Amino acid sequence: MRSHENRLYTARDLIARTSNVAPIEHRSSTSIHPVPIFRRVTVMKIAKSLVAAAILASAVSAMAAPTTIDFEGTASFSSINDFYNGGTDGAGNTGTNYGVAFTGAALSLANDELGSYFSNAPTPGSVMFISDGSAFLNAAQGFYGSVSLYYSSTVEALNAINIYSGLNGTGSVLGSFNLNSNAQNGCSDTAYCHFDNVSVAFAGTGHSIGFSNTLAAYDNITVAPVPEPTGYALMALGLAAVGFVARRRAAN
Repeated sequence: MRSHENRLYTARDLIARTSNVAPIEHRSSTSIHPVPIFRRVTVMKIAKSLVAAAILASAVSAMAAPTTIDFEGTASFSSINDFYNGGTDGAGNTGTNYGVAFTGAALSLANDELGSYFSNAPTPGSVMFISDGSAFLNAAQGFYGSVSLYYSSTVEALNAINIYSGLNGTGSVLGSFNLNSNAQNGCSDTAYCHFDNVSVAFAGTGHSIGFSNTLAAYDNITVAPVPEPTGYALMALGLAAVGFVARRRAAN
């Protein structure tokens, strides 16, 4: 009988050694059992997954945050060009790279020693105006949901601003703005002294905005960029991590 018990203990110890898990001692119901190594490792993995999921969710949220183009820092009477696209404006100035570019007729305007052209703009340094014909804001990455902006116009203009599914005004029209003659509503100190905020919601993905009113000033154009493909991958990883944690908790 004793030799049988010795063989049983020897086999149990061998299994414990090969599995890297210390044998659990038999104790009374009031004693505390040591936590197996594999369980401690699982808890650490769950904690790391929670942290990773939180970081990934924050990253995706940041990439989808609205972008506001306020024209501050652009040179007056110069084309805005690639100032917000990793390049420069017509005077060689650089700005934050939002992946947004403007065609040549979109110029910046700032008050100078020759006089004040506008006042009461949401951001007072510079505004945009269209010098000739029409101009486009292009966003290769795309934007979605809605577009909002401030404008001051000396004339009423129907469909003065259009949102397009393609670059440079190509593709389908996803939404349009009608502008009122509001430039001097309640003021007269400058030609463009009153600004109204307007917005248009649309379905699909926009890639350009066309401006055709040359008798207006524009400021604080806000769009919501479409997250890059890597952003979607990060979001999927974050959801997978959260799902893993939920399954582990349910199993325990």
